[in-house]
Amino acid sequence: MSSPPTDLVVNRRIRIPLAELEFSYSRSSGPGGQNVNKVATAVQLRFDVRHSPSLSDPVRARLEPLAGQRLTRDGVLVITAQRHRTQERNREDALHRLIEL
Repeated sequence: MSSPPTDLVVNRRIRIPLAELEFSYSRSSGPGGQNVNKVATAVQLRFDVRHSPSLSDPVRARLEPLAGQRLTRDGVLVITAQRHRTQERNREDALHRLIEL
């Protein structure tokens, strides 16, 4: 049995330790069936871009403008994922969207 990953691999040169990512969960908004108002399936991923030791200055300089309004004044990237019906799929979606940025 393999152990769970400890890093988010963005590419060959960029790896972000999962410990630098903060996840919070809430109820998804909108229609979605019987469980939508009972189960916390929406995921909010927070990543402190400005203070991350995992990012080089050139990477940080490229990421901040790409993040746009998802970046707080303090330099924290916030990605909210609620497209899917399960918490796990929304978590994967948020991680994928971070990698795409």
